[in-house]
Amino acid sequence: MEGVYSALGVRRVINACGIYTDLGGSCLSPAVWAAAAEANRTWASVPDLLEGAGARIAGLVSAEAARVVPGASAGIALSVAACIARGDGAVGEALPATDAVVLIQRAHAAYRYARCAALSGARVVAVDSLAEGLELSPVAILHPAHLDDAGEPLASVRELGVPVVVDAAYLSHPPSELGRWASGADFSCFSAKYFWGPNAGGFVAGRRERIADLAALDFTGYESGPWRTFGRAFKLDRATIAATVAALEEWFALDHAARWEGYARLARELAGAFPGAVLKHFTLDERIVDGPVNAVVVPGGARLADALAAGDPSVRTIVDGDDLVLCTETLTTTEVAEIAAIRRAATTVAG
Repeated sequence: MEGVYSALGVRRVINACGIYTDLGGSCLSPAVWAAAAEANRTWASVPDLLEGAGARIAGLVSAEAARVVPGASAGIALSVAACIARGDGAVGEALPATDAVVLIQRAHAAYRYARCAALSGARVVAVDSLAEGLELSPVAILHPAHLDDAGEPLASVRELGVPVVVDAAYLSHPPSELGRWASGADFSCFSAKYFWGPNAGGFVAGRRERIADLAALDFTGYESGPWRTFGRAFKLDRATIAATVAALEEWFALDHAARWEGYARLARELAGAFPGAVLKHFTLDERIVDGPVNAVVVPGGARLADALAAGDPSVRTIVDGDDLVLCTETLTTTEVAEIAAIRRAATTVAG
């Protein structure tokens, strides 16, 4: 029987890069897949489902409220829109027509996702001093959590009295990080793929009244409510909502020490296929460091990347300067064996 990928003329990928949107995010566990399948089989009121899912997520991450959204990028756009509209249906319907300003620290110039805030129509302005930037009467401050050590930290930003939208997309480990950021701002945005949920899932958690303003803008009210809501394009299905909650529940119950040992075991097996390889930690912000092992680094191996990617299956890897990096977080034992076999065959041909 022809597979779904081959039927479309698409090669299967062995993902040795890690969790990336353009490779589909993550793979759902059997339990999460089962939750999605159950939601797919029967109908539900999506507004009720979003309310119930949000309450469950808020309890898990110790936030006042939460809302499932289609990923952290959508969460940022919706959060900023909520800061502009503040529950006013006419203002929300007019978006992205607005003269609103959102501040971001110039110290966060390396941040790549400020554009997501601009989807609401707001103008994103980088400033050296947030206090001086208050002269622009901003509706929000955008704060990338992973850059908290650069510039003014969140604790100081919160004291300015302006709603803060935090991008904490991948800060899911340890699980306590979810609670740390979810309870620390008006809106904190997370991507479900980083806790092994659906690629098109995520949530925003924060203050109750702020999340209510966000909910007022989402897709469910466009046809059934009085306003053509801004969030119509950020649609969710029942299965994605259910899978996002199930993945988060599973993440909090997971034995993370065993998870990391599994990555290290796969790395040790994979290193045998690449003479001279060393075991390292590949971070979610794409740095190679010492730490819990989840990657194999092949010094001078960057030249192998194109050949590995050109095969069938296509082995996708990370190139770091002259080095080749293979992340084991997204590999199975079978796939590690496949990569080893591919390397052996290539070495035999070259010899």
